[in-house]
Amino acid sequence: MKIQLIRNATMKIEYGGKTFLTDPMLSPKGAIRSFAGIAENPTVDLPMSVDEVLQGVDAVIVSHNHPDHLDEPALASLDKTLPVFCQPCDDSFLVEKGFERVFPINSKHTWEGIDFHRTGGRHGQGEIGKLMGEVSGFVLQASGEPTLYWAGDSNWCHEVKEAIKKFSPDVIITHSGGAALPGHDPIIMTGEQTMALVQAASDAKVVAVHMESLDHCTVTREGLRKMGDEASIPGSRLIIPKDGETVNL
Repeated sequence: MKIQLIRNATMKIEYGGKTFLTDPMLSPKGAIRSFAGIAENPTVDLPMSVDEVLQGVDAVIVSHNHPDHLDEPALASLDKTLPVFCQPCDDSFLVEKGFERVFPINSKHTWEGIDFHRTGGRHGQGEIGKLMGEVSGFVLQASGEPTLYWAGDSNWCHEVKEAIKKFSPDVIITHSGGAALPGHDPIIMTGEQTMALVQAASDAKVVAVHMESLDHCTVTREGLRKMGDEASIPGSRLIIPKDGETVNL
């Protein structure tokens, strides 16, 4: 299995002989409105061309349809015949955008020998969580592959804890940028919450993404690595890739 971080939550994951593109945000730097009043988004450019991002992709997984996870350039650029896996509430949106093979996952779906399990999450707590709407994570399982859990845009919460307990993942991808809208608590994992997950899932490798590309994210790679060092968690267990970097697992 290989995970290439493109930017934010956009990744190319090689798993079970297929290449999945996750949460494609393909906009150039500054093309999306500011979320925190600091800068327009994304705050950094893609590390490669859009053509390179799309090269070799067999299917797409969309955790939810917020613009930093599925944007207009992605909708315009993606091959509409690619399989797209999503949460049920995003099914009609994707069909309306022209995708011909949309697979909403209620709980489990099997495709090309790969099992997809949809998991829950909380995109913030209380009123802000209700405002942000439904989000999902996904667990991938296949013969000869480690179990992969992509937690998605979620805080460290009951649903994430239950997914770890149920699936005992070998690899967990977290959104660890501590994104927060003005006047509200964080809507994805903070550094402290990421560390709590790392310590709770003591047998898993954690790959932390969704950092340093949006103006409402507060956690930096350097800051998260420092927290890991202070907790004696090595870089082999808490992996913090740079944009464009490929992690071999």
